[in-house]
Amino acid sequence: MWYAILILLILRKLIVAQTVLETLGISKSFAKIKANQNINIKLYEGEIISILGENGAGKSTLMNILYGLYRPDEGRILLNGAEFEASSPREAITKGLGMVHQHFMLVETLSVTQNIILGEEPRSWFGINYRKAREDIINLSKRYHLKIDPDEIIANLTVGLQQRVEILKALYRKARILILDEPTSVLTPQEIEDFFSIVKNLRDQGTSVIIITHKLEEIRAISDRVYILRKGRITGEFITRDVSVVDLANHMVGRDVILQVNRTNHETLDEICFRIDDLKVMNNRGIPAVDGLSLYVKPGEIVGIAGVDGNGQEELSEAVIGTRRIQDGAIHLRDQSIKHWSIENRIENGIGYVPADRQKDGLILPFSIAENVLLGNQNARSMIRYGHINRSAIRNRATKLISRFSIVAGGPDLPANYLSGGNQQKLILAREFDREPDFLLVSQPTRGLDVGAIEYIHNQLITMRDRNVGILLISMELEEIFSLADRILVIFRGRILKEFEREEATMNDVGFYMTGGTHRNSSNV
Repeated sequence: MWYAILILLILRKLIVAQTVLETLGISKSFAKIKANQNINIKLYEGEIISILGENGAGKSTLMNILYGLYRPDEGRILLNGAEFEASSPREAITKGLGMVHQHFMLVETLSVTQNIILGEEPRSWFGINYRKAREDIINLSKRYHLKIDPDEIIANLTVGLQQRVEILKALYRKARILILDEPTSVLTPQEIEDFFSIVKNLRDQGTSVIIITHKLEEIRAISDRVYILRKGRITGEFITRDVSVVDLANHMVGRDVILQVNRTNHETLDEICFRIDDLKVMNNRGIPAVDGLSLYVKPGEIVGIAGVDGNGQEELSEAVIGTRRIQDGAIHLRDQSIKHWSIENRIENGIGYVPADRQKDGLILPFSIAENVLLGNQNARSMIRYGHINRSAIRNRATKLISRFSIVAGGPDLPANYLSGGNQQKLILAREFDREPDFLLVSQPTRGLDVGAIEYIHNQLITMRDRNVGILLISMELEEIFSLADRILVIFRGRILKEFEREEATMNDVGFYMTGGTHRNSSNV
């Protein structure tokens, strides 16, 4: 009997499901680049869909068209069956479409209430009616199970709670469709579980959700349907429960992808190639960002640093490579103190560096591939001829690296800004690996990359480890840390709070210490 009732309920939901958003033939080009080509998608009321695609596939362009940041060259958008074309995000919001960006748009010095109502403040004869605003936010948070303290200052909230504020901002403006851009990229495992509960509750109350993410397992966990974007076109649409993670990866890239890192057995050497002792470094505001941090790396091992973004990872990286002044403590390469060494000396003595921001710190984008290969190598004998840079040698070196690292490019003279994000990252890795470093600092090596590029980069890092290079890996992606690291260090407020052998660690354990060992699911209202 209950089977029949369940089937009837499912059929009733399918029959009455209303199409709330539809794109018909959406196309958008930038110069000669066709970012979107004839895009047709549907979103139903109370449904969660995922948009999956490689870096540069056109996901962001499509979302920016829906949210009013771009206008399409061709095609139509239907919102609740009516023609819709937003000329600005504000117009999109008034039509019930909200977007939560990967990087939150919050004013840290203001309260939760002030952030949520910003630009939509309720008025009274005496100005902004904060009492009404606060009551509305409390009621809204209770309705959607988004517990938050309306009086708390944003700067005092965890990243997960800040995300709740962003969602409440959209709901306060009566959004019935939510676009979430890489929503779990900075969350701990516990916060991700909370986020999934929140999104499912939104769906159950009739809100429709579009999620942009590169995390295949999360697509399986959260979405009802998934669209595959490749080279600006929709190449697949699936009921999520009917497709495997491997199938999603293969459809996205257009070839068979090996999702698991092939970790061969490798014995770590006994000596220490890199060591940090009681390091103290200030941030740009003169506040301690690295506060008494100590660690070591042995040849042939990957040491992963896990932590919520903003806990000193950036300042630690800059101190290691020499772009940020060390307040106190020591850094040793083998048995030598490098605290006062120049960046040039560090590179020449065996330190390689892959920065978190490839475009800002890793490459000079207007320079050619060959010129970017030269960076840091300009004093190498092989690059000098009769006291001048040997451009022929540089081009030859770049050509070999393009081939060796499978960089998709027209040749060594192509400017780096014409490369995709994945190929830009491959170029940086090629340059650093080609120096044959003894120690390699790698920060966010696959940020913003597609599954195909991630597969390649992970395998290259394992290859370097197997050549007895000591690697310090800083990553916001816990899956990446667990896939690559031999030891896992958890950083919190500039200190190493906990160390795990990889075999002994779980994601929940690491996530617990990422929040200082005092994870809170919510704040009381």
